[in-house]
Amino acid sequence: MTELLPLLSGLGTGLALIVAIGVQNTYLLRLAVSAGLRVVAAAVVVCALSDALLIVAGVLGVGAVVERFPVALLVIRFVGAAFLLAYGVLAARRALRPSGDAMRVADEAADDGVPERTAGGDAARAGAAAGSGGDRAGTVAAGRTRTVPPGQVVTMRTAVLTMLVFTWANPHVYLDTLVFLGSVANQQGADHRWLWTIGAVAASCLWFAGVGFGGRLLRPLFEKPLTWRVFDGLVAVVMLAFGVLLLAGA
Repeated sequence: MTELLPLLSGLGTGLALIVAIGVQNTYLLRLAVSAGLRVVAAAVVVCALSDALLIVAGVLGVGAVVERFPVALLVIRFVGAAFLLAYGVLAARRALRPSGDAMRVADEAADDGVPERTAGGDAARAGAAAGSGGDRAGTVAAGRTRTVPPGQVVTMRTAVLTMLVFTWANPHVYLDTLVFLGSVANQQGADHRWLWTIGAVAASCLWFAGVGFGGRLLRPLFEKPLTWRVFDGLVAVVMLAFGVLLLAGA
């Protein structure tokens, strides 16, 4: 029972830090409602593994090294701010000027990384072929309909690289994991610090898995183009706000 307390303490502290609207969570939710299962799983692994590496590094004392080189965090801050502002502008553009292609028909294999078929391409031809037989339901008999962001298909490479930038180009990630969580873990004493660390790492894994895989349940809400416009508007607000805060040094 005594050994369970530091584990639960680390879990609670980790969740308290990570359960918030941030750039990682926002982008991961966007992938959850638009990308295939393999892409979402890869993004979840990137987030959880990155947090785990940073937390363990903080416990090992790397946080003290980071604090001695504030110039490194300054460079990361400006790079991260530039990326967030650029992404925010693109999201705002999608919200204000969406393309007319809001829905795509994808085979079941799309969840295994196979590119979606466009509404004006293969799916349309499949619909025409099925229409000649008098039953359009046949177009999705071997597959299913799912929505993606207007005019945009997220590939595995794009999702992973973007998530890596959102994670590692954010100076707050280093302060929260390397410095704060690392120092709190070391305050638990030699006997309990690694149990506390396991709890903190578990918090990241649980949260990102919940957002990534649980967010897929929201897909029916994104069958309308208006939903994408509202969501991209919120994404733009989050990204631009965090970009401005980084530039301001907050």
